[in-house]
Amino acid sequence: MPAAREDIRDFLRREPASMLVEVTGVAGSAPRDADAWMLVSERAIFATIGGGALEYMAIDQARRTLRSGLAAEPMNVPLGPEIGQCCGGRVGLAFTTLNPKLANDLIARSDREMAARPHVYVFGAGHVGDALAMALSLAPLRVVLVDTREEELIASNVPRIETCLTAMPEAVVRDAPAGSSFVILTHDHALDFLIAAEALKRSDAAYVGMIGSKTKRATFRNWLSRESGETELFDRLICPIGGTAVKDKRPTVIATLAAAEIMTAALSWTADHARFAGSVNRP
Repeated sequence: MPAAREDIRDFLRREPASMLVEVTGVAGSAPRDADAWMLVSERAIFATIGGGALEYMAIDQARRTLRSGLAAEPMNVPLGPEIGQCCGGRVGLAFTTLNPKLANDLIARSDREMAARPHVYVFGAGHVGDALAMALSLAPLRVVLVDTREEELIASNVPRIETCLTAMPEAVVRDAPAGSSFVILTHDHALDFLIAAEALKRSDAAYVGMIGSKTKRATFRNWLSRESGETELFDRLICPIGGTAVKDKRPTVIATLAAAEIMTAALSWTADHARFAGSVNRP
């Protein structure tokens, strides 16, 4: 079932009279980088250029321009005490009134950004799986909740994620794109082990984690050695997920701790491979 996409199409349908605000340059410390943008209408905004006084100034200028019908002058804003922000840098802003071509360009740009999001596969739509999918749904990730039980996927009802009903979750691992993260917390330890073993074969995985304890980790190592003899893969497994510093087994606590761990791994993998690709392609 496809997710309810985090899309600008609804905003553009509701607010066709809008202004595009873009960060065109950054010097020193600033809330966002030079690729940040937002849309401003008379009554709503979409996305953000960082919040705070800078964003309020941009919204005010955009709305004044929309009301006047005149072209907006670019802004070059020092982020110091005079505007109540202590970042200390300087930010350039450009303002463009929305037109059909620009709207289509923004839709295409948004689609590209969505398509480039790292994939995270959460195996198991139980209490922790649902809580984890919910926590991850707020991040710039493409989250897929996978289960062999249709009733559990229907009951999960987590917004902004995709669901996958399959009798062979290990096949989902094999078909996942490079840089995917795999989080394993099904209702069946044998199924957990099968999925984890498949995920650990992926040398291009950003993260492989399995919910569990020291005992489950040791049991899985013995199982992996007996089934495949590939115990060298075991060291890549994160188990338990979310670390051991907080001794709290409530699903929402585990999910919150694990979500930060997973997002760090997924975004780091993407950034590292983007730098590598840039160095390879550099003449």
